[in-house]
Amino acid sequence: MSDSLNAPEAPRPGTTPGQPVAEGEHPRHVPGVSVRHTRAKGEPRFPDGPKADPAGSHFERRIRSFQPRRSRVTAGQADALQRLWPKWGLDIDGQQVVDLGELFGNDNPVFLEIGFGMGEATAQMAAADPETNILAIDVHTPGQGNLLALADRNGLGNIRVGNGDAIILLREMLTPDSLDGLRVYFPDPWPKKRHHKRRLIQPEFLSLAATRLKPGALVHCATDWEPYAEQMLEVLSAHPDFENTRPDGGFAPRPEFRPLTRFEGQGLDKGHVVNDLLFRRVQR
Repeated sequence: MSDSLNAPEAPRPGTTPGQPVAEGEHPRHVPGVSVRHTRAKGEPRFPDGPKADPAGSHFERRIRSFQPRRSRVTAGQADALQRLWPKWGLDIDGQQVVDLGELFGNDNPVFLEIGFGMGEATAQMAAADPETNILAIDVHTPGQGNLLALADRNGLGNIRVGNGDAIILLREMLTPDSLDGLRVYFPDPWPKKRHHKRRLIQPEFLSLAATRLKPGALVHCATDWEPYAEQMLEVLSAHPDFENTRPDGGFAPRPEFRPLTRFEGQGLDKGHVVNDLLFRRVQR
């Protein structure tokens, strides 16, 4: 895969420190400079970007499989969030049913990716398969901005970035048989036993996902936490709506379409074992 997906962003006009800005205009962000202290007290972090809590208190409180991370956002990421969120972003508020054809502007197959980190692998998959749309959702603000910037820089019009809870998206905002695939790569393993109930891949989640996946849709999971991989395999194998694509009923080799990420490479260097699972939604 070309390194252009991770190439540094070219300077934009008006981003040079000290360059004057026309009256009535906001100064552009300087790439690589933090925007942590540039907003007034009470001002939304990104007025035209993702909401901090899109679903608010409209839905019941429950144990979640994720924790929002509002860590440092670079100026380049902030600029992408401000410029591109109205065009390519989706706040998961649970208040609307999403027409995926309208969202992407075409009727190409749509894969849902839950949790994309900084988005490098998502961007590479989108570039390698431009006829497949990817609805990538996460709650990590820097990652959202980074993926938007990668999509913009590389002309990846087949990416949309969702902000919020995957359960609310699946249950409230997607129609039956609307997805052609589901990807869950390196979800939080919640390694402590008392936290296992927070893991995403559970029978209840799979039952919900099955209602939104077309028959034959591919469910692809990957993790470097072996106990979680074993649980994934057990839960998926036992679910009546899914069947393993492996004749032996075990784990699958990493398919060529899933890029090797930096995070994964670091884990492999430390001796971690990465397991992929490839299951299909069965016809019922």
